[in-house]
Amino acid sequence: MFSSSTARRLSRCTNRRFLASNAYTKPSSPSDAAISTTPLDITDEQRAALDSALRVDQAGEVAANWIYYGQHYILGKQPVTGPLIQEMWDQEKKHLEVMNKMQLQHRVRPTILMEVAKIGGFGLGAVTALLGKEAAMACTEAVETVIGEHYDDQLKEMESLPSTHPSVPLMREVVKEFRDDELEHLDIAVINHAQRAPAHALLSTVVGAGCKVAIELCKRY
Repeated sequence: MFSSSTARRLSRCTNRRFLASNAYTKPSSPSDAAISTTPLDITDEQRAALDSALRVDQAGEVAANWIYYGQHYILGKQPVTGPLIQEMWDQEKKHLEVMNKMQLQHRVRPTILMEVAKIGGFGLGAVTALLGKEAAMACTEAVETVIGEHYDDQLKEMESLPSTHPSVPLMREVVKEFRDDELEHLDIAVINHAQRAPAHALLSTVVGAGCKVAIELCKRY
């Protein structure tokens, strides 16, 4: 019987050729309605939900990139931890590339807190890395736990959007893919001794709470 983390990795390998995000990073047709248009015949409430979802997701990917930048800046030369951080960072770079394209496609205003996300992300990554590789992994564990839950909640909210527009089913699949990536990062952090970090419980609580506050602020602003 496979563990949940092993099962997720096997699923990723099996579906590697069918990643939804490839529609944006390797488009077969740039004029495809699924990646170039946005639903127009939706209610104001649905539009607000769509805007909020993509705004916070884009901001979250910006913050994630800067967290890994901060961690890599401190730990990048370590023979094991450095490449591990780089691998997760590379996935986040792809996430951000896709979210930037989706933000433009759906005409969503970016958060006004973008610079805060960058500075805060780098600071969080660097400070936890300075506490040691276990603390850096604990940071990743806490962040990805919150983000995984956030994406699950978002998928439920997206059920109200009309599937008749081709961009909506694709959007859901992209969110599912990114959720699975984040949960894989969580598994990697745990395997690499996140829970051995000094004051692990306190660190996880503080980082997790900060992520939840950031999500709510970026949804609105």
